[in-house]
Amino acid sequence: MIVKDEEDNISKCLKSCYKLFDEIIIVDTGSTDKTKKIVKKYTNIIYNFKWVDDFSAARNYAFSFATMDYIMWLDTDDILKEEDYQKLKKLKQTMNNEYDIIMLKYNIAFDESGMQTFSYYRERLLKRSKNYKWNDRVHEYIELSGNLKREDIAITHDKKTIEKSNRNLNIYKQMILKKEDFTPRNLYYYGRELYEHGDYEETVKVLTKFIKTKKGWVEDNINTCYLLSNCYNLLNKLDDSKIYLYKTFNYDIPRKKTTCLIGNIFLNNQEYSKAIYWYNLSLTLKSNKESGFYESDYDYFIPYINLCVAYDKVGDDNKALKYHELSKLVKPDNELVKYNDVYFKQR
Repeated sequence: MIVKDEEDNISKCLKSCYKLFDEIIIVDTGSTDKTKKIVKKYTNIIYNFKWVDDFSAARNYAFSFATMDYIMWLDTDDILKEEDYQKLKKLKQTMNNEYDIIMLKYNIAFDESGMQTFSYYRERLLKRSKNYKWNDRVHEYIELSGNLKREDIAITHDKKTIEKSNRNLNIYKQMILKKEDFTPRNLYYYGRELYEHGDYEETVKVLTKFIKTKKGWVEDNINTCYLLSNCYNLLNKLDDSKIYLYKTFNYDIPRKKTTCLIGNIFLNNQEYSKAIYWYNLSLTLKSNKESGFYESDYDYFIPYINLCVAYDKVGDDNKALKYHELSKLVKPDNELVKYNDVYFKQR
């Protein structure tokens, strides 16, 4: 793990998993709080690393001290839930040296009831003898190679509050000042940082440049279309917003999320029959659980609740009530569902 000023998170993280590991290696990049004091309850292997605006450099430094057959990495706001702890314990007891990289699910977003709504797989267990290296200053990654396997074990992102930070954006701006070359992947993540900071016009410039490289991973290309669509929507350019959702069809067959987002544009524009078409189309499509990023709400809940609204607007009471009841089956505690429940009871 690489850490800095994580006294609020580090104990919960290590407490959830420390008994699984033969060694726990912590690299501190400049903490001024109680982080290192807390860490010492779980491990004596603590190193200091002077921060150089490069996450890969810090992670590679941490990896350099590993001595076991496999290395697993975590962030301080990650935890292992009991079910996943037991699965990982069993994997450790039964695994051999057959696989070079083992991919584990990363659950990073949840609804009001705690149900997972967004997940994807990441490289988590890496064979030390393969000498894998982290790449990129920000949003670092390991190039996937060798014999890979996916396991149905989840790491849970457990950060309760998201603090907006300029750290990553400033690293990219420093790269620009130093005239460092931007890879397509750098362009993609720089565009995402601009988007998260509300600079939509600059986001459009950077992400359009990324798309034109034609060298992006298919999932990043599709997500870029989503981001560009939302930028144009926020800039009140609805035609361009729709165009970028249609462009996702260049990269893959229509997905549930795409058709729902198209439906949202028509719903917001009071074109209810068109919205109904796209939401109904979404319900005929396969779930994209096996793609890079999975957002479960688009499987059923979002089309159900929006079909309820759209059918209500066109005066089809029976279908509106039908889709309300279906959305209630999926998420009975959702605030929109509760609101609709009152609405239909009053009627």
